[in-house]
Amino acid sequence: MSLVRPISRHDIKGPALYAPIRDDFRKHIIALKKPRRVLVGDRVSLLFENRHTVQSQIEEICRVEGLTSDAQIVAEIATNNELMPTDSSLSATLFVELAPDADAVKALGDLVGLDEHVVLHIGPHAIRAAFEPGRSTDAKISAVQYTRYPLTPAVKAALATPGTPLVMEIDHPNYRFRVELPEATRATLAADYA
Repeated sequence: MSLVRPISRHDIKGPALYAPIRDDFRKHIIALKKPRRVLVGDRVSLLFENRHTVQSQIEEICRVEGLTSDAQIVAEIATNNELMPTDSSLSATLFVELAPDADAVKALGDLVGLDEHVVLHIGPHAIRAAFEPGRSTDAKISAVQYTRYPLTPAVKAALATPGTPLVMEIDHPNYRFRVELPEATRATLAADYA
């Protein structure tokens, strides 16, 4: 089953059925997220999403917010399906992690324009992130951003090839970091399309 197929109402248990399996499901999701999480420098991390990560998020939101009606759950699914990768794109949630004593306004202000400076390198291919609109302005950015990385057939072939190097780069004037991703990350992302 493709892990980039949108989630349907049938996939979500809802609070009553989710509660008894929550602990085991969360342990599974934590392990699944490990190779999908990327730390770029000391303040930015990304989580590459798939059906399992998004399904987990929907179940948790339904539990916390007490969403039990089909209409409420379907609305939450629709919102979160926007975070899903597609057959022609990877998606990742980007987090700006602030220290507890940080001045959030200043720290986030220093990163204005980040949406033009995030690049995923898959072998020889450089894919600039497309950020969800409306999460930043000329004066501020949100600490949570949703990013998408278009995949041409050549890029997908490179991603599917064992040993292809993956590099995450941020080339913002105030935040420059480049990190090589482990083979486990390439393999888990490629597996989403198998």
